Amino acid sequence: MSSTIIDIDPHAALLPERIRRFPFPFASDTYRYSANVEPATKTAPTEAGAWGAHLVDIDEHYLDELAERAKVLSRDPSRVNVLPHMRPAVWDALTTLLSSMAEDYPDTMSFQREGNSCRWRNGLQNLEVEFTVGDDSSLPEGPMRFLGSQIQDDIILLDVREDTLWLDAGLVTFAADWSFGFDVGMNFLEIHHPVPRVKEERIISRAEQFLLRLQPGEQFRRTNWTMTIGRRMDTSTETYPEWGPDRSTIADDPAMPEKLHLRVEVQHLIRLPHSGALLFLVRTHLLPLTDIARVPAWREKMGHVLAELPDDMAEYKGIIRYRKAASDWLLAR
Repeated sequence: MSSTIIDIDPHAALLPERIRRFPFPFASDTYRYSANVEPATKTAPTEAGAWGAHLVDIDEHYLDELAERAKVLSRDPSRVNVLPHMRPAVWDALTTLLSSMAEDYPDTMSFQREGNSCRWRNGLQNLEVEFTVGDDSSLPEGPMRFLGSQIQDDIILLDVREDTLWLDAGLVTFAADWSFGFDVGMNFLEIHHPVPRVKEERIISRAEQFLLRLQPGEQFRRTNWTMTIGRRMDTSTETYPEWGPDRSTIADDPAMPEKLHLRVEVQHLIRLPHSGALLFLVRTHLLPLTDIARVPAWREKMGHVLAELPDDMAEYKGIIRYRKAASDWLLAR
């Protein structure tokens, strides 16, 4: 994240909310992997507006994305997995996030807890539910599925043992070219092994040490990015046949600027207060190049980033076949 002063575009107030609230990830004309970690719930200004004030962000796509998640889970229930020892961590995550949402959105949401008895109201869904912490049967389909029906973020829970983090629970329907089902049970270094450069530069090992030092209740965030063709949320490895072939044709498609999206993940890193597990939230935001180009500073930065990005990073992100076409279009505006 950049600590430099942001020059707000004088026309930003006229832009639609989807652009003004977009977490544009580039602080300069070049990009390399880094931890880029900062405290959560700190408003991050951009040239078009700002983002990041809330732990759980709710936007205009809330109901649509939750409906899409339900469809993904109906087709592929393996996108949810909770190893038995992680049940207390799931309940910890649920109560932590519902409490945060009630505080941030008091007009539409409320959460009351007395002992283990809880009442949750979500006015956006016309939902009121009572449940008992620790009793999985008190919520439809269990606490993890219920939490996934209330927030747009993907949910990953990391257990801490043997001075290592282990991916032992989660609900992931909007993965960016990876497989949650394949990674369950792996440790932190194994999960990130395919990422180029990070091993040599010790980025992942330093990130793991940072996470292991987090104290209960501490919350941080970072961003990550790639690109997606169409407004497709589910780009998991399991669905590659549905979206992978588009990578080889989009560069020559006259509609490329409308179809090609910058895909930004806002990743929250939270040490849960009671279980001590690490909660890793991944919220996906998509914005087409046509919208990126409406903010001159974004157009130039992204154009230069794509042009300069090393080939091994472009290959890993899956953008190497069309990144020049996208860069050329942005820089020609």
